Amino acid sequence: MQVSGPETGCTSRQAIEAEAARLLARLNNDPSPQDETEICAWIEADPRHGVAFAHAEAAWEAAERLKSAAADVTLPPMAQIVSEEQQRRLSRNIWVVAAVAVMLFLIAAIVTVRTFSGVERYATPIGEIRSIALSDGSTLRLNSDSEAEVRFTANGRKVRVMKGEASFDVAHDASRPFDVEVRSAIIRAVGTAFNVRIRPSLVELTVTRGAVAVHSGDNASQQVRAGAGAVIQPRSVALTRLDPRLVDQRVAWRDQMVELNGETIEQATGEFNRYRTTPILIGDTRISALRIGGRFRVTDSREFLTALQFSLPVRAVHGEDGSVMLLYRDDEPGAQVDTASL
Repeated sequence: MQVSGPETGCTSRQAIEAEAARLLARLNNDPSPQDETEICAWIEADPRHGVAFAHAEAAWEAAERLKSAAADVTLPPMAQIVSEEQQRRLSRNIWVVAAVAVMLFLIAAIVTVRTFSGVERYATPIGEIRSIALSDGSTLRLNSDSEAEVRFTANGRKVRVMKGEASFDVAHDASRPFDVEVRSAIIRAVGTAFNVRIRPSLVELTVTRGAVAVHSGDNASQQVRAGAGAVIQPRSVALTRLDPRLVDQRVAWRDQMVELNGETIEQATGEFNRYRTTPILIGDTRISALRIGGRFRVTDSREFLTALQFSLPVRAVHGEDGSVMLLYRDDEPGAQVDTASL
């Protein structure tokens, strides 16, 4: 038996689905242990292969729902509905459907066990930044309120980022590519360092060492090198050249810092709110567009609030629940700052 290797970025989804269908049929035809091993290797060679196999499970579930629905239906005797010849044809069709349902169940069970066994899940609550040493020597860092799943096998290393922000320092292993799945994109690395942040409408990629290949949708993979980034959307990958200061700013969180280089107060408070259980709110639209710079610890927003009130016409009003309301101050900047309440 021969199982084709990982496809290039130009391989169509139809070709992958066709290969998956062929291997599904092989699994249902008394496969040998070697067959199962080779089919498992094909699944793990590319995340798109696993997606194609997962469709089998969905089909099986649909068949189960149909069977359950049929059990609740009461029909007249068969002879009153169809002729004897029609009954024979109907019986043959029922057996075919049943055989297909059993096949899909077996395939789904094999794929589920082989694909999802050994998954480790990591998560951080709001305000925590965590560094995780992975079994291959790589390091995974999770920012505040983030979540990721890790699954390593003999054939590949796979991580799925579900929410938040994650940074990777990947140990070199040419025989086992390191794939990071985030929304619709796959980011592949061998030995490199990069950062991914999930924003509401896009994924922000920043490469700090080496290079990665990015694939999203049906588009061909694109290479992103150190000092560059990408804006990843469901159907596109837009490469961006980054100023070194912007690269440092994007990964400052790994040192538990927020770095501001002239961001608006609205943008700045958004960054600090990632680490707060109670938010900093803007209570006057005149404040939103004011800009501020500086480097502040993520665990202590008092420095940030003090800097705002000393350098800009802003005053902070603290709520009983720990939230902070920023209001416009009509007097000179730096006057009447209540540092005791910070």
